[in-house]
Amino acid sequence: MRIGFVGTGTMGTPIAGCLIRAGHSLSVYDRRPEATADLCSQGAVRVHSAFAAARDNEVVFTSLPGPEQFEAAMLEPQTGILAGLRSGTAHIDLTTNAPKTIVRTAEACRSRGVELIDAPVSGRPPTMTVMIGASDAAFAKYRPLFEAIAVNVFHVGPNGAGATAKLVTQYLGYTNFIASIEGMLVAAKAGIDLETLARIVPVSAGQSRTFDNIARGVFPGTFAAGGTLDIVAKDVELACALAREVGAPATLGALASDLYKRAQAAGWGQEGFPVVARVLEAMAGVELRPGRGKE
Repeated sequence: MRIGFVGTGTMGTPIAGCLIRAGHSLSVYDRRPEATADLCSQGAVRVHSAFAAARDNEVVFTSLPGPEQFEAAMLEPQTGILAGLRSGTAHIDLTTNAPKTIVRTAEACRSRGVELIDAPVSGRPPTMTVMIGASDAAFAKYRPLFEAIAVNVFHVGPNGAGATAKLVTQYLGYTNFIASIEGMLVAAKAGIDLETLARIVPVSAGQSRTFDNIARGVFPGTFAAGGTLDIVAKDVELACALAREVGAPATLGALASDLYKRAQAAGWGQEGFPVVARVLEAMAGVELRPGRGKE
């Protein structure tokens, strides 16, 4: 299949690589031309606009930072993806997006005979999870593409359902991370061994995938993680906005969102999201660095 791919960053590059290895022909575009170099070495062709990535292709994927970048790439009248897509083609958006943005853009796509599919992902390809919002027919038609990039493929419902599912999982994971940091700070101030506790939590009621980032990134003070603070802060705020739109409570999310925004205000947006621990550490007057001072 002839595929265009727009956004070849941290997630886009390995996902596009999976599609190349599955035998598809890719045209790739990123605002930073150097970001396409790895894919070009695998056989992809670099193009010079989102429009060019869409023109003459059957499907276009986007993997972008958020709703604003997605709408700009899709709807710009002269150089956007929708302007380049022909009737009968499809657009698959992998972005963690706002459901209302997906629904609005899907209407614009339908007016031109283009199918929009929201398909945000979690994890890393090819073993990741993809959550799909699409018609039954579109899901069936493009399912082989999803199976080329992910192990866990879920058809959640119509347009916007995939985006909703992703925001809920982000809300759960990253509010939990704040609770995990607070729990470890309680332990630190109470004087128990943090490394021992970090071994207890994964085999007890407090277990979660985000908790694992404490031992990996917070304890050594590197704050390294798969996602930046800016991305996580954006996702949590989108989830809280969705809660407001549908009339659901998001009390914990609002508190977590405020803490992520404080960390952004400190200038840490491009660091790994665990850097938010520094905000809570300052409030507690103690750092979660159990290795310091040991021989």
